[in-house]
Amino acid sequence: MTNNKNDVHVNEGEQFTIQIKRMGINGEGIGYYERKLVFVPGALPTEKVRVEVIIDQQNFIRARLVEVLTKSKDRIEPIDDYANEVGGFELENLAYPAQLEFKRDVIRDSLEKFKPAGYRKYKLRPTIGMNDPTHYRNKATFQIRQDGDQIIAGLYKERSHTVVDMKTSALQYPLTMKVMRAIVDMIQDLKIPAYDEEKNAGIIKTVIVRAATATDEVQVTFVTQSQKLLKKHQLLERIQQELPEVVSVMQNINPGKTPMVWGNETIHLAGKEKITEVLDGLKFDLSARAFLQVNPEMTSVLYKEAFKALDLSGKEKLVDAYSGVGTIGLSVANQVREVRGMDTIADAVHDANMNAVKNGIVNAIYEVGEAEKLLPEWIDAGWKPTALIVDPPRTGLADSLIETILDITPKKFVYISCNPSTLAQDLVKLSEKYQVEYIQSVDLMPQTARCECVVKFRKK
Repeated sequence: MTNNKNDVHVNEGEQFTIQIKRMGINGEGIGYYERKLVFVPGALPTEKVRVEVIIDQQNFIRARLVEVLTKSKDRIEPIDDYANEVGGFELENLAYPAQLEFKRDVIRDSLEKFKPAGYRKYKLRPTIGMNDPTHYRNKATFQIRQDGDQIIAGLYKERSHTVVDMKTSALQYPLTMKVMRAIVDMIQDLKIPAYDEEKNAGIIKTVIVRAATATDEVQVTFVTQSQKLLKKHQLLERIQQELPEVVSVMQNINPGKTPMVWGNETIHLAGKEKITEVLDGLKFDLSARAFLQVNPEMTSVLYKEAFKALDLSGKEKLVDAYSGVGTIGLSVANQVREVRGMDTIADAVHDANMNAVKNGIVNAIYEVGEAEKLLPEWIDAGWKPTALIVDPPRTGLADSLIETILDITPKKFVYISCNPSTLAQDLVKLSEKYQVEYIQSVDLMPQTARCECVVKFRKK
């Protein structure tokens, strides 16, 4: 066998032993077989493991963990049986202090990869974690399928479309699981057809249960193949009788085979159209598709860190970009002169403006549109921001928005990131005019490889 990693070939099902050197950004163990990278979910650094080949690609091998021959000192027993089967539980077998360290390392590795100016001098603060890193998820989005004569509900097995039936979950807020299991029983009893992906037939594809942890109000959304929802009246009657905590029932239409959970049309079936969550004393009404972080306790911590980094004096004109339902801008409205926010989702902007009214906030306004288009318009009209906070999706900032930021260079600028890789890419451009004072990671999603952080900038 040659030493060129591209000449190393192994067969599916073949087994071998390797040493795990480090962890990848998705929480998998990484080792080498004949100098070729091997990704092993569930394996931890320092461990010697026996693995079985799933697929051999040109530059790497994906493998399944067969046996741990020498254990890491940080290995613990996962709380959930299916922790290494489905996504979103990647780190359950890693002790929590080591999880927090891993999340800081992911940021460091991303910086090493993209090398923004001065990155070696960035101060990476230790990750802020939870006292109890379980039962925090306020939203369950479970696929509904028929398995024999049973209706099952859960998440897809890694890299497949096989649904793993999840009767319990240590990461979900208990109320979401109570409601989910009761809804599954109702679908079973009423014989409402579950979606069949192969035949593209059936009715219910997905059930989404969201609980407002401050009020214990629950919203249930049925994602269906068409507007038709068999036994709808019996289903709604049973929800009303058996689940008094469910105050809102919605239906979302998402036809055909698609990787997207949501379709474009949402119908109000029963109760209220929105549920109310409370964050830092402010009330937020949430429609079915409105984005809210899944961990309210740590969302509050994340926002406090962001506001601390902004170092507000009370005179700022603050832009809240990618504003969603206004949780960031409205939470800080009492510390600035004015807040202007924007989002491309009209429903979210409507919710943000309604949330301002609901909380008696008169110095905040939200508009529909892209930040890179609205910001120049506002500036042309004579309104120049002095502070900016961005909280983009995983794809990071649009290039045109980065250009706009570099153009107007607000003195106070904070970036909340949920993806260290796109953050590091954006920092390459942003570091032309800004220095990174520090990066503070915050663990919003314990037991997963996901990492959130707050970046404090200083103008050069």
